[in-house]
Amino acid sequence: MEMTEMTGVSLKRGALVVEDNDSGVPAEETKKQKFSECNLTKGQDGLQNDFLSISEDVPGPPDTVSAGKGGENSEAQLEDEEEEEEDGLSEVCEEEESESFADMMKHGLTEADVGITKFVSSHQGFSGILKERYSDFVVHEIGKDGRISHLNDLSIPVDEEDPSEDVFTVLTAEEKQRLEELQLFKNKETSVAIEVIEDTKEKRTVIHQAIKSLFPGLETKTEDREGKKYIVAYHAAGKKALAKVRTAADPRKHSWPKSRGSYCHFVLYKENKDTMDAINVLSRYLRVKPNIFSYMGTKDKRAITVQEIAVLKITAQRLAHLNKCLMNFKLGNFSYQKKPLKLGELQGNHFTVVLRNITGTDDQVQQAMNSLKEIGFINYYGMQRFGTTAVPTYQVGRAILQNSWTEVMDLILKPRSGAEKGYLVKCREEWAKTKDPTAALRKLPVKRCVEGQLLRGLSKYGMKNIVSAFGIIPRNNRLMYIHSYQSYVWNNMVSKRIEDYGLKPVPGDLVLKGATPTYIEEDDVNNYSIHDVVMPLPGFDVIYPKHKIREAYREMLTADNLDIDNMRHKIRDYSLSGAYRKIIIRPQNVSWEVVAYDDPKIPLFNTDVDNLEGKPPPVFASEGKYRALKMDFSLPPSTYATMAIREVLKMDTSIKNQTQLNTTWLR
Repeated sequence: MEMTEMTGVSLKRGALVVEDNDSGVPAEETKKQKFSECNLTKGQDGLQNDFLSISEDVPGPPDTVSAGKGGENSEAQLEDEEEEEEDGLSEVCEEEESESFADMMKHGLTEADVGITKFVSSHQGFSGILKERYSDFVVHEIGKDGRISHLNDLSIPVDEEDPSEDVFTVLTAEEKQRLEELQLFKNKETSVAIEVIEDTKEKRTVIHQAIKSLFPGLETKTEDREGKKYIVAYHAAGKKALAKVRTAADPRKHSWPKSRGSYCHFVLYKENKDTMDAINVLSRYLRVKPNIFSYMGTKDKRAITVQEIAVLKITAQRLAHLNKCLMNFKLGNFSYQKKPLKLGELQGNHFTVVLRNITGTDDQVQQAMNSLKEIGFINYYGMQRFGTTAVPTYQVGRAILQNSWTEVMDLILKPRSGAEKGYLVKCREEWAKTKDPTAALRKLPVKRCVEGQLLRGLSKYGMKNIVSAFGIIPRNNRLMYIHSYQSYVWNNMVSKRIEDYGLKPVPGDLVLKGATPTYIEEDDVNNYSIHDVVMPLPGFDVIYPKHKIREAYREMLTADNLDIDNMRHKIRDYSLSGAYRKIIIRPQNVSWEVVAYDDPKIPLFNTDVDNLEGKPPPVFASEGKYRALKMDFSLPPSTYATMAIREVLKMDTSIKNQTQLNTTWLR
């Protein structure tokens, strides 16, 4: 096996072109499910720049940026105060076109900036277009039993306890509006009366069922008024009852059959939306809190992804009804289970990736894919880990670990070059000019971003208590910064390990026996391969290699004013225990084919929804204007598909490099 170093080879060829989400997606690409009975008021995001936002799994805090437990009270305040801010965001964003995205990204990171410098294979690289369409990148979750999730069954489990389908149509839009306002205490009414026009016992039963199932927290009764029958909806026990039924603790416990598992598991197929956004949309339609949903890993936005979701005490019938309402979602494969899903329980993800308009010869493609199958790729943390602006997330993480809180504040809030919306630029300028958090906050139309949360914290706690102000940011978002620093160190150390020792195990390397790290000794070095070798993310509970890479870790942390022998922080949340990560990953289930095509807009393979709709698979001519490489492979959790694709193409996957190479194409 040979190891090569990246030496700017990508500058000598055409680029790995990546389409940003603002570049005029044709109307026909917004496909699949359309609105019918529902109107989506929020949650269908506009398109945005998110180059190379690959849908790797992120099982747990190190990679997630969803709201954690930290700062929950502040989050509640934010929800109350900013409920109406989100809808105005797209209008604000559209005004900001002062310089091109390519020009702004001149200030971004390259792979070399975050330690990504080596390749394991010796083949000659070639170029191709990744994610020209988001449907060129499909992710199927692999469950803990090794089964790949597919959406292939839209039927609803037969359950005599379920109400009839009429519950979804018996109420008018106006009645639903009044009931929702009653449910959420948005008006002064203490009850809502609905006249039963065609009075039968069956009709009254359906209305009772509709109100109770669609509006958790409301109770109903039948009343006679002037010779007419009315169904009256009311709160059984005020706001406390509503709070109770809309949390994970007890959503409508009294109406759920004891014989049925408490959790409805289903497969979620989604297009061009990340997992948290998708769950927020589902929760709004179901009128429940997002925290009653559980999942094994998050999937990113610019892809088609298929994963398992579980939700507490919501029927398959109600979930299936959403298929009539939502665009770019499909729910199916329903079953009732006793337990929810847990983050990290998955075995990994299976990827189907199309690289369009490739320049490599058939022989080059064969060499590249055989190398990926037999050797694999360096398990670097991908560029998504480090942010896209001129202030990388690892710099903030380093300042946190150094206990340099003024620097943390400045790094997050100071003006910076790079791709940012105009309102953030104005906010930063105001901060630099006045150092007044309240004045800077007024420049933000949406205050849930990290900058807005920090400014709100500074307004509340004052400039002399930055630690508490920073604590308003949700815990997982705060930890993202220090995990980014760990990843930065790990990438650099792995590049040095491969440079010094190549692609073979050597005495002093670390391997895992179960969960226990062990040194490779001289006499058993032949019992291991490079695929067994792990390296530590720095922390207080890890050991380091016994060769000169140990000293390289020490030198790097010392240069950053950190003590490798004392990685505990005075604030417990920021104490790093460390972890171990394999340095080379060999993908499983690797297959590929090169296909010819003429129309760049045609899909080159069927999705699960295509198969459900009975669409025939695409037929390819023997020759065409363009060639594409269709790749299939499976990866374990927390590995980056971009790094596998990087090894095939031998390209720098950073946004900075791609935009600089492709400014003409982008414009």
